[in-house]
Amino acid sequence: MIIPEFEIPDFLANFILVTIFSLIIGLSQRRLQESHEAILSFGTDRTFTFIGMLGYILYIIRPADQLLFIIGFIVISLFLMLFYFYKMYQTKNYGLTSIAIALITYSLGPLVITQPFWFFLLIVSIVLIFTELKESFMTVSKRFNKDEFLTLAKFFVMAGVILPIVPNTPIVSYLSLTPYQIWMAVVVISSISYISYLLKKFVFPKSGVMLTGILGGLYSSTATTFILARKMKEANGNTHQYVAAIIMATAMMYLRILILILIFNQALFQTIWMWFILMLALSIILSIAIRYKYKAPAVMDQSLGEEKNPLEFKIAILFTILFVAFTFITHFTIEYMGSQGLQVLSYIVGVTDIDPFLLNLFQGHYQVSISLIGAATFQAIISNNILKAIYALWLSGNKDRLLIIGAFAIIIITNALLIFFI
Repeated sequence: MIIPEFEIPDFLANFILVTIFSLIIGLSQRRLQESHEAILSFGTDRTFTFIGMLGYILYIIRPADQLLFIIGFIVISLFLMLFYFYKMYQTKNYGLTSIAIALITYSLGPLVITQPFWFFLLIVSIVLIFTELKESFMTVSKRFNKDEFLTLAKFFVMAGVILPIVPNTPIVSYLSLTPYQIWMAVVVISSISYISYLLKKFVFPKSGVMLTGILGGLYSSTATTFILARKMKEANGNTHQYVAAIIMATAMMYLRILILILIFNQALFQTIWMWFILMLALSIILSIAIRYKYKAPAVMDQSLGEEKNPLEFKIAILFTILFVAFTFITHFTIEYMGSQGLQVLSYIVGVTDIDPFLLNLFQGHYQVSISLIGAATFQAIISNNILKAIYALWLSGNKDRLLIIGAFAIIIITNALLIFFI
């Protein structure tokens, strides 16, 4: 199957970036203003977003070629400036949102003439939506602690500063491993973890057990199983839902690995994507069946999935060490033991964090076939699922033992059968 290529137009991508970063700066100003660290601020999230949008609009319509437009803009700006000083004097209100919206509105004429109509409608829609989201932005900003923007800055540095400047030349002559590949793996894994973290903290702050399984599985299904099984042991009743959440976390593991394959190995993705979709669907169906067969009411436990910074430096260092170690281990295993050695290794690494091994396998230029890489991927997943089943049985105090064994047995056996098709 050929996956059609899709490319975002440059001007749309640039506009999205300008809007997002303008909003982020505005949110940081909102937090400072509400914490009284800033004595005076002329605007916050929406104002900064609108100002960024305005600058982009004025740039792309080439104001230097439109003398009348520039003159009109200056005149309008003077009137708005007078209005702004009058408003400050009368109300002591320093917000610039209405002024920014007025200037954007002034720019709509040349915008609709020089740009596609759908882009013009996009500008109008964002202005209308953001104008009505003031209370929502205030709610979101209150959830930011003092380290939140520092965490976001770390992510930007990792993805936008360090990644482009690290060399893409092999570390050793007999391996294709480069610093760029290593850090790219760190950035991708961190991105998935960070998205899960943001969803948990800002979109679903009061998530129940099932949603914890979904969001936790995107980060680490093994760690999520560990947490859910321990909470399951402490629970009085409703333990079936913990089992359903554990299986849902495993389903999200298949989705996470499929995303990694899509990013790092298109040829492998073309070969085995349908088998990953099958395992994803099977795991979700099992989870939903367990949830509704026993008609367990939704469990809300605020101690589950407490937000932790997924971009801690020690985590990145540990992942880097594991990634490099698995690169050398995989190389020498294939070199001296061939394909059989790789298959044995794939089962062994399942008892550790499988992401460094799999990413190394997806990126590596080893003298092995795509089908063998696919088989090794599923073999590592099988052993990891066995480990999670053991964790679930041991840490839960053998509650719902038959249900845990049955659900994982179906997943593991199906997974093993797929290897023969690969």
